[in-house]
Amino acid sequence: MLAGVGVRVRAGEVLALVGPNGAGKSTLLSALAADLPPAAGSVRIHGRPASDWSAPELALRRAVLPQAASLSFPFTVEEVVRMGRAPWAAARPEEDEAAVAEAMAATEVTGFAARPFSALSGGERARVALARVLAQRAPLLLLDEPTAALDLRHQELVLRLCRARARAGDAVVVVLHDLGLAAAHAHRVAVLRGGRIAADGRPGEVFTGELLSEVYDQPVEVFPHPRTGAVLVLPEREAPV
Repeated sequence: MLAGVGVRVRAGEVLALVGPNGAGKSTLLSALAADLPPAAGSVRIHGRPASDWSAPELALRRAVLPQAASLSFPFTVEEVVRMGRAPWAAARPEEDEAAVAEAMAATEVTGFAARPFSALSGGERARVALARVLAQRAPLLLLDEPTAALDLRHQELVLRLCRARARAGDAVVVVLHDLGLAAAHAHRVAVLRGGRIAADGRPGEVFTGELLSEVYDQPVEVFPHPRTGAVLVLPEREAPV
């Protein structure tokens, strides 16, 4: 449950939502997507109350990637990605084709376009689900743990795609558990604890050993990267015997 949360999502920026399990990250993402109406306060999308937008209008303005992607029918990978074009019913066929092809290439799933979605590994499904969101070409992306099932290379790929969308002028909100990824790729981080925002700002300002140790109830050390200066976040451990 969220309480007293206020957050602004800005165009051209990647905002990472981080915090321990049960802190309210996914709940906040659902509220920002207008999938979960707030009991108090309001959510505004593109300056208008979320409730003022119809479902088709919302689909043109924000795209949502849930934590898990499951389908009951044997759709192919390409068919799943093409679902992202459903809000653009009036688009020209060549625009749909370009959007689908671009999204599949960006997420490196073109090679198994004809395979059934159900036959893919967890990481492959996650990338296909992201491709569907990218094909939607909405100016607001809301991604819930998009790197959870991915290997190291594809984790970096997904966060680079987030940065690229932000550079193109989109607003990106991503729920992450990996504080290192958040520090390296997010323009801003919001640290949640117990349904409230404990801190909001640039990673280098927000990620301190004191704050993170308190929020995660785990001793944490924070260091600057020796080459880039980016924040490195590590759990404090005793030296091996």
